[in-house]
Amino acid sequence: MARRDYYEVLGVARDATDDQIRRAYRDLARRLHPDVNKAPDAQAKFTEIQEAYDVLSDEKKRRLYDQTGRVGAQPHVSWSNVAGEHGDADFDLEDLGSVFDAFFAGRSGRPGPRSASPFGHRASAKRRPARVLEHEVLVPFIRAAMGGTHRVSLDVGGKKKSIEVTVPSATRDGARLRVRGVGPSGEDLILTVRVGEHPVFRRCASGDLDVELDLPVTIAEATVGASIRIPTLEGLVDVRLPPGTASGKRLRLRGRGLTDAKGREGDLYAVVRIVPPAVDRLSDAERSMLEQVSHNQDPPREGEMWREGWTP
Repeated sequence: MARRDYYEVLGVARDATDDQIRRAYRDLARRLHPDVNKAPDAQAKFTEIQEAYDVLSDEKKRRLYDQTGRVGAQPHVSWSNVAGEHGDADFDLEDLGSVFDAFFAGRSGRPGPRSASPFGHRASAKRRPARVLEHEVLVPFIRAAMGGTHRVSLDVGGKKKSIEVTVPSATRDGARLRVRGVGPSGEDLILTVRVGEHPVFRRCASGDLDVELDLPVTIAEATVGASIRIPTLEGLVDVRLPPGTASGKRLRLRGRGLTDAKGREGDLYAVVRIVPPAVDRLSDAERSMLEQVSHNQDPPREGEMWREGWTP
């Protein structure tokens, strides 16, 4: 059966922006993921929208698709299949359970019970190969956060091999993915995901799907308040900084964090960092004004420990 047009699959126009494509994909993925949608065709539809997003979210692939109506066949790993240089490999429900345990149950790569899968079926009782291949893959922060495809180069049996894997959204550092049958003798491959650092964003230790960033502000902005444009995972947003904001204050942007395959959303926190002006760039008038402000302000250091004569 011929494939549907990728733009039609995601329900977007052919001139849709990257943000419109991303939003359409995330909305469909939340509703059609087989772990939350029990319709008989949920898996097929989820695979279809993932394939469409993989192409339209990649600038080169999208350009080729717009020109030719197709993208050259490539080795691809998704939830339901594994394709290498020599055809399809085996990927059963037991593997899928391990992936969901690692990515969505907050575990650090330990596979779930051998008898269960995330869809409530009995896992396959196939015999595992005697040994497995292990490989670490470095994934950029944004790709791990938003999801997408990532190419992995392997040295298998002395030969170079390249496969493309689908990275789920909200993937954590240390997550482990089992891929069946890619070794020279049918060995499984365990991929340990290492998430790269980002110059602005970082995941919060306190929240599974929360993200934070440092928000540098001037003394004047923190004192009298200001409207500040803040980067998020989906673009810039304007935020009102309240007057009298102290350094270390956390501004919360609801729903602007990570979104996992189940549709759960985290928040984005902007941590205020007050940056003083460079002393050598202050004019005499500016220096005098700051000294006057400091003189008129009550010292923020209160309590017995700050009083003269205090001893431990």
